[in-house]
Amino acid sequence: MALVTTKEMFKKAYEGGYAIGAFNVNNMEIVQAITEAAGELNSPIILQVSAGARKYANHTYLVKLVEAALIENPNIPIALHLDHGADFDICKSCIDGGFTSVMIDGSRFPFAENIEVTKKVVEYAHAHGVVVEAELGKLAGIEDDVKVSAEDSSYTQPDEVEEFVSKTGVDSLAIAIGTSHGAYKFKPGTKPQLRFDILHEIEKRIPNFPIVLHGASSVPQEYVKIINENGGKLKDAIGVPEDQLREAARSAVCKINIDSDLRLGLTAGIRQTLFADPSIFDPRDYLKVGRANVKAVVAHKIKDVLGSEGKA
Repeated sequence: MALVTTKEMFKKAYEGGYAIGAFNVNNMEIVQAITEAAGELNSPIILQVSAGARKYANHTYLVKLVEAALIENPNIPIALHLDHGADFDICKSCIDGGFTSVMIDGSRFPFAENIEVTKKVVEYAHAHGVVVEAELGKLAGIEDDVKVSAEDSSYTQPDEVEEFVSKTGVDSLAIAIGTSHGAYKFKPGTKPQLRFDILHEIEKRIPNFPIVLHGASSVPQEYVKIINENGGKLKDAIGVPEDQLREAARSAVCKINIDSDLRLGLTAGIRQTLFADPSIFDPRDYLKVGRANVKAVVAHKIKDVLGSEGKA
């Protein structure tokens, strides 16, 4: 099976009341873990690459790793997506370089400029058979090159979505309803609560249109604990409650982004292995433990949060 776009994925997800997991990839072990879990659970997936991942691992290496995963898992739909494309040139490079989906993040611009930037990417992408995700509203937090303070963050305004979608021709829309990038999403002692009122109003404004949630890692406390017990310092790392993500997946949310949870699982495995036996120096010994953790995270998300098991 070749790489696919998210168009058919999202149509089925919307109608079926589940979401597709969009998992960030940075190296071979993460690609293996995600695709093995998805293959065993017969789930469609999106492998997404950030600007930071392209700088770290090289565009060509990442594309070839994903192509290898397709050979190993021929029976599941896999889309390759650019996460948080900063400008037209980055999006064009990924479109020309084999990606089937790109995100143009114009959320830092005024509304009219966001439309202009997004429309330019959409026109080029559609001419090359690639789909486009855009964003309205600003998520707080830090992820690779994306840094937005709590003061600068803002919820998506439902009265803007119709005009934005119609004028840009975009295929899916990332919205801000209370999720946040990184492992430190909320203050200790607070009860995280997504703004489902905003989500449901947007559903009414643009019915049957796929919505995306960024910054949706839940920060598994078992991995935070392992990291801290083995020399790490992750104080007050708190994520989005999984029951709220499951509720979102039953609505118009067709894509849920997960990155920090994978990093935590990988790091926990590596730290635990090296602290248990300081004589270990073979990367295979500790990376395979981290990889197993990432696979477990993805399997859990597919089965218990996204609802995409058996939907390939």
